[in-house]
Amino acid sequence: MHVIVIGAGQAGSSCVAKLRNAGFEGQVTLIGAESVPPYQRPPLSKAYLMGDMALERLFLRPESFYSENDITLRMGTRVEAIDPAAQTVTVSDDVLHYDELVLTTGSAPRRLPAAIGGTLDGVFTVRDLLDVDSMAQHFTKGARVLIVGGGYIGLEAAAVASKLGLQVTLVEMADRILQRVASPETSDYFRSLHTGHGVDIRESVGLDRLLGEGSVSGALLTDGSELEVDFVIVGVGIAPASTLAEAAGLTMDNGIMVDTHGRTSDPHIWAAGDCASFPYRGVRIRLESVPNAIDQAEVVAENIMGADKEYGAKPWFWSDQYDVKLQIAGLNVGYDRVVTRDSGAAISFWYYLGNQLLAVDAANDPRAYMIGKRLIEAGRTADPDVVSDPSVDLKSLLQA
Repeated sequence: MHVIVIGAGQAGSSCVAKLRNAGFEGQVTLIGAESVPPYQRPPLSKAYLMGDMALERLFLRPESFYSENDITLRMGTRVEAIDPAAQTVTVSDDVLHYDELVLTTGSAPRRLPAAIGGTLDGVFTVRDLLDVDSMAQHFTKGARVLIVGGGYIGLEAAAVASKLGLQVTLVEMADRILQRVASPETSDYFRSLHTGHGVDIRESVGLDRLLGEGSVSGALLTDGSELEVDFVIVGVGIAPASTLAEAAGLTMDNGIMVDTHGRTSDPHIWAAGDCASFPYRGVRIRLESVPNAIDQAEVVAENIMGADKEYGAKPWFWSDQYDVKLQIAGLNVGYDRVVTRDSGAAISFWYYLGNQLLAVDAANDPRAYMIGKRLIEAGRTADPDVVSDPSVDLKSLLQA
């Protein structure tokens, strides 16, 4: 039996490792487009860009792990097509037969159109190792950087740039930063954090076009203002990398549609991680997070071996900005109020729908995160009076 995994990121690496750890004795092949072994992506825009993490420390597992576990690792290899009827995968120089195929193709950054300067030199996204290696030379003290997009990727890049002494301007076309993913309270907290570090945040202002001949030299904003810039970082979201799956005729729904077991519309093809949309509490979602990539990929590996196991997502995320570690538990979709717990050094924002706790944003508050996560995963709620009073021990919520 031959299992082929396409996409050598967190999910792909987790899937092949779980197959071997669970005793799978068949052939395993992991195919990746990049020329390096699977690595962590979150540190790219933080510790790696800052120069605090060497390349080897990014690797999820030593390269020797794959050979020692009889996993064929095909790096620098692009898959051209999948033929579900023949159960084959076509790469540039070969056609590979599979018994079971796993798609862990991840996601791709949204880019600026060429018509507004998106293809000028000096315009970067933050998604893979090549992106960060290419932009690193521009991170010199005093350089002027424009960051387009006020989501977590943009804010993390702004924090690194500010810490390295760059002049940072961030534009967000929505009314506020983090509008798509967080409450106004969380947005206010991070706006204050960044402006306190000298970042020029401009909300309700979009990019009209970038300026320059060959290389970017400036930007015209939608409010009519013009900036001189040395380089630009684009953080306007990501999309599921589902082109191969679409061409193969698999069913799509905001990504590759899978069932609770991780199986696609084809009985021999599975998907996990950023590229997969799956059932969750009566709706269908995609989770763009490391924990989801690992857990879902491991469930898929077990199900390939006949476990018949359903994937129960436990959403949690994190973001590092300056000396603040934000930890997020749950999904805040549909919330109708937010309760703030502020003890000075730590602050957390608790999202409710009616009386039900949905999610917690905890900034330098690991206790609030841990307790909120346990409550959410158990389907329990939290007394808002306890939450809002920093003198009351949060542990009492677990005993209620």
